[in-house]
Amino acid sequence: MKSWLKTIWRWTKRIFIFLIIFHLAYLLYCKWFFPPVTITQLQSLFTGHGLHRDYVNMDKISPNARLAVIAAEDQLFPDHNGFDWESIEKAQKWNAKHPKRIHGASTISQQTAKNIFLWQGRTYFRKGMEVYFTFMIELLYSKERILELYLNVIEMGDGIYGIESASQHYFNKPAKKLTANEAAMIAASLPNPKRYTVKPMSRWVSRRYPWIVGQMNHLRGEEDIEALLK
Repeated sequence: MKSWLKTIWRWTKRIFIFLIIFHLAYLLYCKWFFPPVTITQLQSLFTGHGLHRDYVNMDKISPNARLAVIAAEDQLFPDHNGFDWESIEKAQKWNAKHPKRIHGASTISQQTAKNIFLWQGRTYFRKGMEVYFTFMIELLYSKERILELYLNVIEMGDGIYGIESASQHYFNKPAKKLTANEAAMIAASLPNPKRYTVKPMSRWVSRRYPWIVGQMNHLRGEEDIEALLK
């Protein structure tokens, strides 16, 4: 019996050490390379939603697209350490009063960590893992790299992942040529791209994208924002 327990313990330690080494190696891999595939992308493929993506480097992405997602999703992105604590507190208060209409407060960093390393869901375990991976990418990656990854892995339509695929699908042009209005339309869909469609344009997108364009104009010229648009 003791021998059997020792064997289990020995293999448990080996698996644990392997997982630590593997996840650290993968974190470093994604610092320079795009992920081969993500859990969310595989789920989309295997559940019949398809998988359309085309990874592109930042210099192939319009500054309008970069600015649009910051304006829509996380205007404090250049300044925070991965978490917007004020928004999180507000979301917690809202969710306590409206349990059937949950509001999120995820930053671009959190969404990037979730979409590359984890899966979709709201369990406490997954959220805890999200906190860890957000901390790690903020520690290891630059803000430019986090934004580049975000724009390539986030879902932007039913089975459509990344800004290049979204741009080609909706506007028949590369992401580098997106106008401010086009980028804002895509960014407006991000809370729920399967529901808030760009084409045909949903009511949510038609109402929200002009607000995003206004926020983009407001943010232009700010030094920390402009650094991410070069």
